[in-house]
Amino acid sequence: MANFTSQDVMKLREATGVGMMDCKKALVATEGKFDEAIKYLREKGIATAAKKQDRVAAEGIIDSYIHMNGKIGVLLEVNCETDFVARSDRFKALVHDISLQIAAAKPEVVSKEDCDQSKVDIERDILTHQALNEGKPQAVVDKMVEGRIQKYYKEVCLLEQPFVKDDSKTIQQLIHEAISELGEKISIRRFTRYVVGEGIEKKKDTFIEEIQSAVDAVQK
Repeated sequence: MANFTSQDVMKLREATGVGMMDCKKALVATEGKFDEAIKYLREKGIATAAKKQDRVAAEGIIDSYIHMNGKIGVLLEVNCETDFVARSDRFKALVHDISLQIAAAKPEVVSKEDCDQSKVDIERDILTHQALNEGKPQAVVDKMVEGRIQKYYKEVCLLEQPFVKDDSKTIQQLIHEAISELGEKISIRRFTRYVVGEGIEKKKDTFIEEIQSAVDAVQK
């Protein structure tokens, strides 16, 4: 049974500027103890990050990452508030780790807000029909679909993805930790992921065609 109310969640949100879900998680983790919940959010870097969201982050760096002997490439822009932080080893390491994440995990967008809503709606519709075909009641279907949509976000949204070097935290949490350490707003502005040959239609010979080609070569 929860040791707190919705009013406690609102109070914590007002005190920290953190989103409702993170406030609720903090109260659950601390058994409803308000001061400990604030400490929990600060340790996670979430409260610090929330307080800095209204600041302007116009400095930063563009990082490039090449993987698989030149087969995969990433260009990434991450912003912070000052050139001093942008030139720090901590910030550069963070940006490089995010570049590595993009190369390995193939995100399509930075955040949920960047998703094409029409694609999300199509995905939700497909998942709903799949769940209904399994014979589940509507209430269960709604929960299943929401769970699968969240899984979809983790696949396509960079900030929602588990960090490839430590899957106990997401990229968003990784950034929160850096904000807490560096004391500045940090945000991912944009990225591009390149794969050699991507989008080019390649000829695919069938097995029979390969055999025939070999026979023809011998006969010549």
